[in-house]
Amino acid sequence: MPFAARSIAAAALAALTLTACGDKASSAAPTKSTTAAKATPATPATKDWLDVVTMTPEGGFKQGNPDAKVKLLEFGSLTCSHCGAFAHEGVPELRAKYIATGKVSYEYRTFILNGVDFAPSLLVRCQQPAAALKLIDAFYDQQAVWTVPFTKPLPDDVQKKLATLPQEQQITEFAAQGGLDAFMRTRGMTRAKFDQCTSDKAGIAALTAIRDEATNKYKLQGTPTFVINGVTQTDTANWAKLKPLLDAAVS
Repeated sequence: MPFAARSIAAAALAALTLTACGDKASSAAPTKSTTAAKATPATPATKDWLDVVTMTPEGGFKQGNPDAKVKLLEFGSLTCSHCGAFAHEGVPELRAKYIATGKVSYEYRTFILNGVDFAPSLLVRCQQPAAALKLIDAFYDQQAVWTVPFTKPLPDDVQKKLATLPQEQQITEFAAQGGLDAFMRTRGMTRAKFDQCTSDKAGIAALTAIRDEATNKYKLQGTPTFVINGVTQTDTANWAKLKPLLDAAVS
């Protein structure tokens, strides 16, 4: 499932139809890379592995035994319907039968597939690790609802206003136009905090760095893309195809 990338300005200034998870990759808007927050020290093995959640140096969120035999990495777009399907069909069993047992650790990195992805991805990064995973779950659970406003044309006056704003302010204003601030308000986030999170320059740079690494190092061709013990898996965009590979790896 190839993808098409859009700059923030393009996404914010056009009537956006969410890109299918299947268009071919193109270059992301140039942004300086930054180093993500340091990973939290490993938690003793006596704890419930589902409760062990850390932010990785690469900017992802890892759940499970840090010394697990199998390390699973997912690059996912929060607007991608295929990623949403995996979240519904695969993640519950992945957590219950593979992560909870300590056999598999699971890291999720948000991948910028289109301009809409920036705001929710920044909001995820604004959380503590365990809360970040819960917010990812919420975005996927409600994906069919919160993405709808972003598929509709922006009024001309809004487009003109956005054109005058710096990149990070475009993200915030565009997200608010789509009602994402209301989505977060129901989860206890104030508008001031929403503005702060969605206009974070360091976060924007970190997300761009993740995208660059995914395409250059892991040869990502679409979302979701899964990496098992450092090896990018092909033709595994759903749980039915990924599960046998995990079973083989843990055996």
